Formats: sequence, structure tokens, C-alpha cells
Amino acid sequence: MYRWISLDNWTYSRTFKSPFDIRKWQKVNLVFEGVDTVAQILINNITLGRTDNMFNRYSFDITSVIQEVNFVEVHFLSAVSYAAEQSRCHKAYSVPPACPPPVQKGECHVNFIRKEQCSFSWDWGPSFPTQGIWKDVRIEAYNHYHLIYFSVTSLFVKSVQQWSLEIESIFDVVASKPLTGLVTVNIPKLQTQQTFSVKLQPGEGSVVLLVNINKSSAVEAWWPNGHGKQTGYNMTTTFIMERGHQIEKFSKAYFRTVELVQEPIPGSPGLSFYFRINGRPIFIKGSNWIPADSFQDRVTYDTLWLLLKSAADANMNALRVWGGGVYEQDEFYDICDELGMMIWQDFMFACALYPTDQNYLESVRAEVSHQVRRLKSHPSIILWSGNNENEAAIASNWFSIPYADRETYIKDYVMLYVKNIQEIVLAEDKSRPFIASSPTNGLESIKEGWISQNPYDTHYGDTHFYDYSSDCWNWTVYPKTRFASEYGFQSWPSFSTIEKVSSVEDWSYTSHFSLHRQHHEDGNDQMLQLVGHHFKLPQSTDPIKKFKDTIYLTQVMQAQCVKTETEFYRFSQSEIVKGEGHTMGALYWQLNDIWQAPSWASLEYGGKWKLLHYFAQNFFAPLLPVAYEDKGVLYIYGVSDIHVDHKLTLRVVVHTWSSLEPVCTLAKDDVTVKAQSAVPIYKESINDLLERCRNCTRKSCVVTFWLVGESGLQSPRNHHFLSSPKDAVGLEKAQLSASVSQRDDIYTFALQTTAIAPFVSLDVGSIKGRFSDNGFLMTEKKKVVVFYPWEPTSAEELEKSLTLTSLLDVA
Repeated sequence: MYRWISLDNWTYSRTFKSPFDIRKWQKVNLVFEGVDTVAQILINNITLGRTDNMFNRYSFDITSVIQEVNFVEVHFLSAVSYAAEQSRCHKAYSVPPACPPPVQKGECHVNFIRKEQCSFSWDWGPSFPTQGIWKDVRIEAYNHYHLIYFSVTSLFVKSVQQWSLEIESIFDVVASKPLTGLVTVNIPKLQTQQTFSVKLQPGEGSVVLLVNINKSSAVEAWWPNGHGKQTGYNMTTTFIMERGHQIEKFSKAYFRTVELVQEPIPGSPGLSFYFRINGRPIFIKGSNWIPADSFQDRVTYDTLWLLLKSAADANMNALRVWGGGVYEQDEFYDICDELGMMIWQDFMFACALYPTDQNYLESVRAEVSHQVRRLKSHPSIILWSGNNENEAAIASNWFSIPYADRETYIKDYVMLYVKNIQEIVLAEDKSRPFIASSPTNGLESIKEGWISQNPYDTHYGDTHFYDYSSDCWNWTVYPKTRFASEYGFQSWPSFSTIEKVSSVEDWSYTSHFSLHRQHHEDGNDQMLQLVGHHFKLPQSTDPIKKFKDTIYLTQVMQAQCVKTETEFYRFSQSEIVKGEGHTMGALYWQLNDIWQAPSWASLEYGGKWKLLHYFAQNFFAPLLPVAYEDKGVLYIYGVSDIHVDHKLTLRVVVHTWSSLEPVCTLAKDDVTVKAQSAVPIYKESINDLLERCRNCTRKSCVVTFWLVGESGLQSPRNHHFLSSPKDAVGLEKAQLSASVSQRDDIYTFALQTTAIAPFVSLDVGSIKGRFSDNGFLMTEKKKVVVFYPWEPTSAEELEKSLTLTSLLDVA
């Protein structure tokens, strides 16, 4: 119904009075931080210029045209028509894909416009090709000189064991002769102050200063979440030039190093692929970030804080800002700096081939240089990556390109990502690594001319992996890769989230609404198929109950699937099996949602945690025992991100499904869990286990286990199913109840059950907040769960809104 908006052309205009005496200033600029996307800009009926790139900053000199009262206009052209026109003009050869698959209900030729690629639709999002002014607009007036960009990056000089800072300032000098002056950099906490004399040439130019940190000051480094503090130091940089104003720039200085290590591994062909932060190898735990809204101006600081804090609360230390969205706003990276959330930053190219004509490349060069200058001071950004899946698209021939034409597209690929993007990144920022694509084979891809034969090779680089037809509880289907940067499963968001955008006739799994919001081919059927491996499908004759039951089961399925896969990646970090392993990263697809729809996300639109996000809090815990079965033997590994070894006790408890009393318990003392590694700590054949725990069969029993140490150190409780819950014998419907009480700003839910209850879900509808735990296996009569509200509420309101569900409530 709203499609016509994006097919129309729109003009934004207004009248404004000059806020200052225009005669007093040598130069006046009209600056647009972000224009989305194709526009002609006029002031007082004089054309200043045109824009064609949403990711660029545009500055227009209006010194000679500004008056006391002004009329400014921005004439937009439909992005959809513009993209189609650009594609038509590219006559030499086609640049696929032309259109998204029909299930996405999207627009065509998005690769011909430098705009948020998913705004023309994606497999998790709608087609809302916006038009407008999406970032700030301002007027700048100055004499003599003006600071345009300012950045600070740290480096550690090993030979002298000293930190230094590289400070880059980019100026516009109006004067016709060079300007001389002094720059003073002061970091009081580090007893560091240095003054430099500088000479600024007329026009635009940069000044780079190297500040050595006082060696007698103890520098605290910036560490990722879970590995230390996120210390930053206040720093003042003062520019006093012979003419013009003094400029004082307040900023933060952070100290951290990052290396992407790709070197041979004993007993394994290929190369490693892992990150070393401040000299320490770090296992990367996290997810992939997509735009938080189709309409970027709705994305406030609070929106970002809620989503990013939820990632940190789930023990994540990294997010990949995916290449089909936007370079995020400054606040996004500020919050990541504060939370210790490492960022893998893609450039905005995804799942497509792209043109490389001169105009296009010029626009991209400006975009890349602007974004790197804007963002490179953030310690949270640990990697630049050229694109999403475009190496794979050529290598696996997604677009059925005839072999004879392949060279043309490879040449374009190298031209765009290597000769332009990489060249600019390396010139602008030497402080962090760059890779050309994801997935990639890293150094091996470079050796093969940037397009490797198989970018999904587990022996090199990173992999993306999706499989919706196998049984996701079977760990052997997953690649024992060096780094898993995308993997995942879909689920439906909570009923309370869907309810806001639907009506009664939509509340069924096969409604027009349910199909309309599903943008992934066969997605709804795939979910049911995955659910069906281990759970009985809902049979209720009440259509709304059946819909709610189905939503619940898709969330349980998604949580269990991603748990199994992530635990596999975590326990593979210290071993090589048949030449594969040393997995050092797990970023599941995806963290957040752009609208209310079925997707791979663990956080719903609006921030509500799905069961997957609660599971993530456990499967990403700093200390975790992980179980898997191989040829009839149960193995438990101790996985740790802690920097020191720990002597712990492993508790293994077996229950029959029919009783809250354990049938047997085992405590193994003096288990050494090694620092930052995954080691086997327990093995027992399933037959021995069933023998040991008398009345047990695979179908009648379930195993729970956890690690306990000195001074309150404890892992989450983990579980291992010996058979599918749908085949469980002795499992009976539990009567669950909860009483809610308030303690300061939080609420406690005292839960009781009459029987073992798998996948206990607490849902308080649309009351904003999160629980301390959810979706758990309840094997004890009582459990206390805490609710952290994000807005004022009351115990009464929570009790009234609460729905308790466990597996046997699904009928």
C-alpha cells in the first residue's frame, strides 16, 4: 500500500534567516552529514550540487550565495527509478542480480545505487526505499582555517615497550598563504603533554602528530567485554595558529592493539584465523548486526543502548556490522567502546556484483575515506571487511555467469575492493587489519587472485554456514571451521510483538499475514520441519492457541539449534581433528530485527529477548561445560575464557523424566579447566551411564551438569538430551506457578513446579524488560528468576501479564 511513496520524487524545502552576519566570514559552507540518496540541492534558486551516495558527507560552499533570508531546497529522485536508470545505462554487460527473489517483495537493481542495500528488501526485511535527509544539516562559517576531521589511534612500539598515539587532523585553510602555529596535546592522567609547531598549506590538507606516552605512567589498555576494563583517557588537543580562532578539541584516547593472525597450525593444512587483542588471543563470541529500523531517524540512542547492552548482557564480546545495512551512527560505536563490544565492520556491499565505472568508483572512494576518517578512533572496531559474500558469489557462481565472462567480473571485483577500497583503508588507517570479503580464505584468497576456489574452506579464513534440512541437534553436520562468522536458524517473534501489527484473522501460521511477513523462501515450512525432528507439532483445535504454541516451539527449536552449533564451535577451539579445528570465533546470524517478522534474530523488534538470547547468555558464558555424544560415548569439555587455570568440581546429575528426585549424581573433583581453552574433562559410555543410574533408558532420562569452584565461581547449568523430547517416556504435564515480589528496582518471580518441566518460558507480554533466565529445564521444585524492567511497572501488572509455558503445555 505504501509502495507509491518510493516511486515518487519528493522535495524538501524551507526558508531560514542567516544566524550571523554573513559579511564577517571568509567562508560559509552548507554541510549535509547524510542525504538519502539522489538529490539536487539549491539555495536561493542556485544549484549547489548533486548527491548520489547515502554514506557520504556533502559540503557545499555557499559564501557567495547566502543572504539575510534564504530558501533552501532538496529535490529528491526516486531511488527505485534512479537504480533502474543506472542499470539501463550500463550497456556493456549486466551486473547481477537484477531483482530480489519474489518472496522478498522487493525492488530491483539496488547494486546500482549507493544506498542501504536492504532498503529494497531482504530475506528478513521489508522494502521501504526511503528518501530524505537522514542525518544532521548545518551551516559552518569560518575565517582562516577550520578543522574537518580529527582522529586518534594508538600503537604499541614493541622495541621500546612504549605506547604512542597518532593524531590526525584534516583542515580547510581559507588563507592564500600557509598558516603556522602550535598544537598542544595534553593527557593529564598519563602525565603526557607535547607541543608541536605546524604549518598548514592553503586548501584541504592533513597534519599527523605522533605523541609518545610518558613511560613512567602505567597505561591501562582497552579490553573486550569479559577480558578486562574499557579504560579511556581524557585528552585535550589545542590548536593556536597565527591567525584565526584557537580550536580546543576534547576527545578520549584508548590504548589497544589488534592483530588478525593467519599462520600455519601443526597437524592441520591451511592457516589459522583469529584475533589477538593487546597480545592475547581472544575467542570471538557474538552475533551479526543489521539496521535497527527501516527508518533510520527512529533509531535513537536509547534504541541502540538497549540492543547493545542486551548483547553485552548475553556475554557477547563482538558484533559484525553487516554489509547490507548502514555504517552505524557515532553513538553506536561510542556505546561499543564503553561496553567492550568489538566490531567487525563491513563496507556496505552485499550479496551482489557491483559496477566499476568512473563515477561509481569516485563516489565509493569518497564514501570509504569519509567513513574511515569518521570511525577509525574507535577501539571497538577491530577489522575492516570489504563486502558480504561477494567473493563467494563469484566463486560459487550464484548468478550463473558464463565461464567466458568470468574474468570481467573478477576484474571488477579486484578493481572495487582491492584497488580502491583496500588502497584507501590502508592509506587512511594502519591500526587495524583489512580483509576483502566474508566468507574468505584470507591470505589464501589473496594468493589465488582474491577469488579463492572455495571461500567456505574450513582450513582458511571464516565461513558462513546454513542448513535447514539436517537435524540441527547433530553436531557432526557443522563445519569445524577456523571462524564461524554467520550461521543460524529462524524463529517467530513473540505473540505480543506480532499483535501490535496484526489483527485476529492474521493469527495463524498459514494466514496471508504469516506468509507476507516471511521473506525467506519456504521459511515457515523449514521451521516446522526443524521443530518436527524433536518435538510434537501443535494440534490444538483453538486456532489462536495453535498459533501461540507454534511460535513457542519455533523459539525453542531456534534456541536449541544455535546452542548446539555454538557449543560445537566453542569446544573446537583447542583441538585439531582430521586436520580441522582451532575455531576462534562464533558470530551467529543475527542479533536484531528491522521489523516484526519471522527471522534469524535473537532480539525482537523493540528489543524483547527471544529464548535464543537467553540461551546465548549461557552458551557464551565465560565458563561452560559442553557435552556431546560420539559413537555412544558422552564427552564433556570444560570451556573457559578466563585468563587463569581453575581447579573445579564437575557435577553430573541424571533425572528420570517422571521425578524431580535425581536418580543418580556424580561429583568429579579437581577438574582442571585451562585458561582460554576447551579441554575434555569427562567421558563415559552411554551404556555405562544407564547402567550406573539404574532405572534409566535413553528415553526415560536426561542429564544435567555444571562446574563449581572456589569463591562462588560457577558455570550455568547445561543439559544433554539422551533422546528427542517427543520420544520422552515418563514426562508428565507440570503445573507451574509463580509469585511476584518487588525488591528495589527489580522483581523476583518465585517459581514452583509439580514435575520436571522442559523449556520453561516466562512471558510478560509487552511489558518492557528481561528475565535473568528463561527457557530453562526445570528439574527442581523451586526456582527464583529475576525480572529487570526497562520501564516502570508493578508486581501486580507483571503477575497479571505473566504466561508460563513449558513443553507439555503445547497440545
